[in-house]
Amino acid sequence: MKKFKKYKIGITGHDGVLGSHLLKLIEKFGVAKFNGDIRKKNDIKKWLESNNFSFIFHLAAVVSTKHSIENKQHTKNVNFQGTKNLVDQINKSYKNKVWLFYSSTSHVYNFSQKRLSESDLVKPISFYGKTKLLGERYIIKNCKNINYCIGRIFSFTSKNQHKNFLIPSLINKIKNDKKIVLNNINHYRDFLILEDICNAIKILFIKKKIGIFNICSGKKIKLINIVKGLNLFNKKIIIKKKNKLTTLVGSNYKIKKLGWKRSKSNYISYLKRVFLN
Repeated sequence: MKKFKKYKIGITGHDGVLGSHLLKLIEKFGVAKFNGDIRKKNDIKKWLESNNFSFIFHLAAVVSTKHSIENKQHTKNVNFQGTKNLVDQINKSYKNKVWLFYSSTSHVYNFSQKRLSESDLVKPISFYGKTKLLGERYIIKNCKNINYCIGRIFSFTSKNQHKNFLIPSLINKIKNDKKIVLNNINHYRDFLILEDICNAIKILFIKKKIGIFNICSGKKIKLINIVKGLNLFNKKIIIKKKNKLTTLVGSNYKIKKLGWKRSKSNYISYLKRVFLN
């Protein structure tokens, strides 16, 4: 009887925007993709027991803040219950420690004028953030056979993101609307390019780091400035409703100490190259 290879590295959420990009960086090491339903314990059990993982990248999640608000139970079932299922089954199936990377979010923090570090107060700004924080806490409290590495990922974008995400929705307005009418745009955020995020995760994996790490640029950019920078057609910009200014920017001191560097590319120039060329 033919023996199937038992992989050392597993990944959930490999077909998402982040997962598909990260997979390209790590697949040379030999990776088993999770193709089941993260909400189903038996699917996870079969996947874990069919392999012999030393490393797992857990990226499967509902990440759209809009979807998470409209479908709270589904979001909690995937983001928290799915994570709980995975952690519980790792502890049941394996005797040796498994290094687990958990993709969390900047949404676990509250707005602040300062750069947020990993030790700062967590007070989620969205329901999505609440579900990811629940996952973080469950992993930390139940890490019997787990060496956990939590990456709190700040803002990023991709051509493959759904159009209801921030940057794709702005690009759509800039390209297609006669006037650019905006609401809720008075914010500072911390943006990284997707390649930088994946390189940070790869460094954490290679160095087998344990703990919580911000994955961010450490620089704030005002959303309206992104719109102005991408408005190559000089369309009229109308701010229909001006909201209270909020700021969410991270400190990347901890990840930089490991040798990670962000790209020197200007973020607006990067967006022009990706979306408008």
